[in-house]
Amino acid sequence: MAFSLAGAVWPSSLLGEEHGPAPDPGRAHLLCLGDWGTNTHPEQQTATAEAMRMWTDRQKIRPEALLMLGDNWYGDLDGGVSSKRWQTGFEQMYPASHFPGPVYAVLGNHDYEKRGSNKAEAELAYAKQGGSRWQMPAKWYSFQFPEKNPLVTFLCLDSNVPGTKGFDWLPWSYVMSHDEAAEQDAWLREQLSKPRDTPFVVATAHHPLYSNGGHGDNALLIRKWDALFRDHKLDMYLTGHDHDLQHLEFAEHPTSFVISGGGGAELVKWSRPPESRGPWGSRVLGFTDLEVSEETMIVRHIGTQAQVVHAFQRNRAGEVKVLA
Repeated sequence: MAFSLAGAVWPSSLLGEEHGPAPDPGRAHLLCLGDWGTNTHPEQQTATAEAMRMWTDRQKIRPEALLMLGDNWYGDLDGGVSSKRWQTGFEQMYPASHFPGPVYAVLGNHDYEKRGSNKAEAELAYAKQGGSRWQMPAKWYSFQFPEKNPLVTFLCLDSNVPGTKGFDWLPWSYVMSHDEAAEQDAWLREQLSKPRDTPFVVATAHHPLYSNGGHGDNALLIRKWDALFRDHKLDMYLTGHDHDLQHLEFAEHPTSFVISGGGGAELVKWSRPPESRGPWGSRVLGFTDLEVSEETMIVRHIGTQAQVVHAFQRNRAGEVKVLA
């Protein structure tokens, strides 16, 4: 599959300065990041979190929500819902003073690891007990953004489906059950078949379908979901998993593919050069700002100096324009 935006260029070095149109504080903003809950590189998670606060301060943005794209907890989560990591690695790391709105989350492969406590079940339970911004009502669910006068419907998926690991048959398998996967697929088809009641529809999960990152393309998810995305003209598929920032577009494909896996985990090598399939990718820490209006979505990848490293705009007709 080939990059489809004729005439667009791949910026070779955008670090250290801002590019493209300035963010509009009057529009709805949602910040996204994946692969953030590292237990081995806390300085990298802190750097990205500080950049998020710096970005909102500089741009005078008040994000209405955060979206966590999985691998929320690496390593042990001792004590489950009572773990001290909830405070140090989440509540205080992304403080309500800057991010007062709900924090929606999906499950990554590291969240399924059964180390001490069952982390996936602990994340669901932490949301259920209340008293936090953390939102995960089920392994798959939907929400509309912003809450008042919504512009985007988000379909939050669990991409840890059977077949994604070579040891799914083991009792401690790091995936959802076959029954859960079938139930989720039926739900996704139902949701995509509904008449739209927001200008945009975005699906989000941990694993990409297509990626130039270290994990490469996911053949299983392509078989399961790509035709659905095409048939229903899904606007965007937003993921993490690969520890980098990416934006992929393909000829004759209605969906934009965005990867925001720079939340703090160690950076990894490319599976293919990012310039070979784009329009853009960079092996950097960072997060993503999604700015939404009635007519457009603007996606900005932001580095750890709170600088725009890539940006593009997508309108309701599905036309994509690279801004930076």
